[in-house]
This record gives sequence, C-alpha cells and structure tokens, in this order.
Amino acid sequence: MDAVLSPLIWRDAVTAVFWLAVAALAIGTARRAVLWRTGLAAPVAWSGLLAIPKRYFVDLHHVVAHEPAVARAHVAVAGGALACLALVAINDGLRLRIAALDIALVAFALVMLAGALMMALRRRQPAVAARVSRGPWQRLPWTLGAGALGLAALSAGALWHESLAPWWAALCVLALGAGAAELALGVGLAGPMKHAVAGLLHLGLHPRPERFGPQPVGPAAQRQASALKPVNLVRDLPGAARPADLPWNRLLSFDACVQCGKCEAACPAFAAGQPLNPKKLVQDLVSGMSGTGDAHYAGNPYPGKEIGRHAGAPDQAVVPGLIDAETLWSCTTCRACVQACPMLIEHVDLVVDLRRSLTLVGGTVPNKGDEVLAALRETDTQGRHPLAARHHWASDLGLPVLADAPATQRTEWLLLAGEAGFDLRGQKTLRALVTTLRSAGVVPALLGALETDCGDVARRLGDEAGYQRLARQLIDTLQAHPAANLVTADPHLLHALRNEYPVLDAAWAERLAQGRTRVWHHTELLADLLERGQLRPKANAAARAPSVTLHDPCYLGRYNGQIEAPRRALKAIGIQVVEMERCGLNARCCGGGGGAPTTDIPGQRRIPDMRMDDARATGAEIVAVACPQCTAMLEGVTGKRPEVLDVAELVARAVETRPAQETRA
Repeated sequence: MDAVLSPLIWRDAVTAVFWLAVAALAIGTARRAVLWRTGLAAPVAWSGLLAIPKRYFVDLHHVVAHEPAVARAHVAVAGGALACLALVAINDGLRLRIAALDIALVAFALVMLAGALMMALRRRQPAVAARVSRGPWQRLPWTLGAGALGLAALSAGALWHESLAPWWAALCVLALGAGAAELALGVGLAGPMKHAVAGLLHLGLHPRPERFGPQPVGPAAQRQASALKPVNLVRDLPGAARPADLPWNRLLSFDACVQCGKCEAACPAFAAGQPLNPKKLVQDLVSGMSGTGDAHYAGNPYPGKEIGRHAGAPDQAVVPGLIDAETLWSCTTCRACVQACPMLIEHVDLVVDLRRSLTLVGGTVPNKGDEVLAALRETDTQGRHPLAARHHWASDLGLPVLADAPATQRTEWLLLAGEAGFDLRGQKTLRALVTTLRSAGVVPALLGALETDCGDVARRLGDEAGYQRLARQLIDTLQAHPAANLVTADPHLLHALRNEYPVLDAAWAERLAQGRTRVWHHTELLADLLERGQLRPKANAAARAPSVTLHDPCYLGRYNGQIEAPRRALKAIGIQVVEMERCGLNARCCGGGGGAPTTDIPGQRRIPDMRMDDARATGAEIVAVACPQCTAMLEGVTGKRPEVLDVAELVARAVETRPAQETRA
C-alpha cells in the first residue's frame, strides 16, 4: 500500500461525507416534521421562510448580543459553520475544487474552530455551568470543533496539492465526519444540533411573526405582545390538554431550544424555588411530542421535583403525565423567559394555553384563584365589591362621572381606576395622580359604577370565557361613552386596552387605529405634561430629591415596551434613578402577575422579597413603582426596606399646584 494518498482520493472522501450528510439531514428533518405535524393546523405566512436571514442575523442576534462574549462566539461558530457549509457544497459537493475556495474554507473553518473553543471554555464558567444542560450538550463544542479542524486540515492540504499519509487523511476525514454527523444526524436523532434546523424553520414560521415587525411604544401603539388568540368557545378546543392540541408551529418552536438556561436564570419562580423551570417546561413538551419521558433530560429540574418520573405522548394529557399542575400555576406571566430566550420561544403563551384546559375543563384553579374567578363571574370585580365603591376614593374631588351623563357624550379624558380603586393603597396613588393632573389643567372623568373588571386576571388564570365576557362588557361601555384619551395607572389594564381588546373586537381595533381614542399609562401622561411645561416642578424640587431606584412593571416594560416614560417623569422633577442590576426590559418581576398571588404556589422564598433585595443593594431611599400590583407586592415585604412610592406620588410632591378654578376638564 502506498505511504501517501493523493489529494484526489481524500477530496472524494470529503465529497462523500458531504452528500451523506445532506441525505441524513433531509431524512432526519422529514422524520422530525412528522412529529411537528401531530399538532393542530395553524395559519402561517410561508413567505416568512424568505425572511429567515434577516430574522437570524438581526432579530435573533440582537438577543444574543445582550452577552457580548456569547455574541462573538455565536458569530464565529455559527457564521463559520454556515460559510463552510456553503463553500463545501460548491467546492466539494460539485467537485469544482477551486483554490480560492480552499483558501476561504481554511479561513472560515478556523473561525468556526475558534468559536467552538470559546463556547467550550464558556461552559466551564460557574455561572454558565449552573444553567446550561449537560449530557450530549457537553460534547457539542468539541465535535463541532473537530469537524472544523478536520475540514481546515484537508482544505489546507488541497491548497498546497500535498499527498497525505493514510493515517493523517483518515484522521482528518474522521474529525470532519464527527462534526458532520453531529449536524446531519442531530435533527433525526433528537440530538443537540436539531436546534439548527428547527431553529431556522421556527424563525421563518414563528407563532408570532409580528415580533419581527415594528414594535411601537406609547399612547397610540398597538403591539402583538403574545400569540394568544381569543378562543372561539363554540368551535375551538378550550385550551390545550395534550401536546397534539397545540399548533404545529409551536411544537416546532420547542425543538429550537438550545437548552442554554437563560430562561431559567431570568425566571422569578425558579429563583424563588417554586416548581417551575421554563427550559424544562419546553423540554417536557418535546418529550410529549416524541412520546418519551424526561429520564434523559440533562438540565436543572423543577425545584423540588425529581427527574425521570414524567412521560407522555402526543395524544396523552400533559397534566399530570408530563407536567404537574403546580408547575403551570407557578408562572407569573412576566415574560422574562421570553425576553431572555435567544431562540425567541414563547413560553408564557404555552403556560396560559395549558391553564385554559385546566380551568375551563377541569375547574382546578388552586387556592384563592377559584374564588377570584367566581367573584368576577358574580360581581364583575375580583373582591366582590359593589361596582359603585370603585370610585368612592374620588367622592370629594369633584370629578365628572359618566354614569350620570348622557350616553355617547364625548369626553376628552377618562380615568380608569381598575382594581386599585378598591384598595386603600391604590387609592392614594389615584388621588395623587388626579391632584397632579389638576395642576396641569386636566380634570379626568370617571365611569362610576359602569367600570367593570378588564378580565386580565381571568385570562391569565385560564378562564377565557370569563375574560371574553368581561372584555366585551368593558368595550361596550367605552364605546357607549367615547373618550379621546383613556388613562390608567394599571399596566395590566393598559395591556388589555391597547393590545388584547383589538384582537377580540374589530370596532375597538378600528377606534385605536384611527386615533379616535388614545390609551395612556399614567407615567406616559405625566412625562408628557412635565416635558411640555404643563406641570412645573417646584424651584427646590431637584435639591430636595431623594435617592430613588425604579422597579419596572412587567406589563409596562416587556408587554408594552415602555421603560422610558417613568424615567422621563422622574428626571423632569430632578430625580436621577439609581438603577438596579436587573432593570428595564430585564427587570425582575414583583411576583404579582398572572394571578400568582391567588394561586400562591409555595417556594423557598417570596419573589417580592428577592426584588426588594435588588432594591436594597442600590442603597436608594425610595423604590419608585408604576403599577398598583407592584406596589402591593413590594409593600408586603417585611423588615427594613426603602419606602415604596408610585411615580405619581413622587411627581405630586415635586410639582407646583394650581387653584381649582384654573383647571379645565
């Protein structure tokens, strides 16, 4: 046997590896697609496949870039791999063997190798190692790196027309084969690299394609902040009970998960020791889709839950076979997991869809959740309050009440109190807001006994029927008493008005789209009035400004994209915010969303206690808030802590007041 192999022989081996990999990839993708198609039919824009390059290189990378080291490694390994695949397809797949392409192959293979080494080293960092999945994911950087090294060596040998020793050529081809097998067999055998194919298809056929379009912010904005669609209570399934009850492109999206653990690191329930881990939730649905269990799951479990005790199938109930009910009820719907996910997976929509089945079919809402839903059905309030009592806090303020006015009379400003109108602490915020608005010459009207609950809590707890009834009822009231501007201090009510009601009611969507009604969060309105000079800070306001840190409400920030308005309002009265480590779109939840305070799933710590620790770490005297639910949760923290004040209360302290006769409606 010759001591060397000619370049032609081992280059033919590269060609064979390439076409074998292509065949394996096609077969594996088709095999996986059979599992995706067990889901329900879903309307998708197939043109989204043409948008994959933009969504991959721009939208996805924008999330990855939150960690610069990861972004650099991702660009190197993923960009290098894509370039190598394209060059191998041309140069070896078509047997062109062009020297310039060999040079490019060596360069990009080395870039890919560098990225793989960066990923391998990063997985050894304690903070990263604590959240990433292990098992086959541990080998991934090394197999990809081996493939890149083998390709670089073979391409370099071809470049200089060298004959290779058989052992060296075989070693290079084997290294290349290891990397090719990881990619080509990954999707068919459910290996780590299935995310490469599923991820690209997921980006093109995303359950919420609106995510990739313009995301407006402000009173005239409408954002498709979730893929939740109203359930047709006559025709549609009442939520998802089985994996097969989910839309097929959502099943596809679960296969896009890279098990990086960024979602679990962001999840307040996981940090609090409640039995929820968004990463495992997604992986459990992958197991259910493929008819397996969680015995081979290599990541962190749900706190307090053992791995290996759950299994399922596409046509079997998710609860309790795959997932325990208390896992779903632990979610605060804060969307921190969605914000952190580099693959743009929508975890929260999955939770709410599964809750719908538990509530509408099983009627199994735990603790006080069922009481709240019953109260909403019977009284249109969460606490069985008389509707007229919602505005007792304003009885001495002389505000117009539309319940006493002729229907269809147009109002310039209408204040919706929400559930805060029944709460003594929330009433303090509302009174401060009204006092401040009067100082700007704005006197809002109230609905009086006509204001009913918006339905947010009912929807988050899975009672879609209750939500739709409450939503249509409030929409009808607002249509009968039209207002040019709606203002609320409750981000949950804001989100319903701006983003969820337009999906439910075409007439309401048209009203907002045409600008006949604008919906304001109170911090947006206060910031606008201060910046236009309608509100004037006192002369010594800046000098007397306390040290303030700001807690961003989830439904204002992540759901509505509004993180600047509270800061603008505070800056206008001379307050420089001392930011917490987790702030803005990455803020930690207070624990008050999604009906979590009513379901009250126990953990090792309380979420508001952790958030107050974040505030204490800044050394600030005051925690500024912009949501009555956040106020209630943070004020419930015991021990020495900063004072909790709404932005409206801080503005009311700092601005000049006007005599009542100078105000106008």
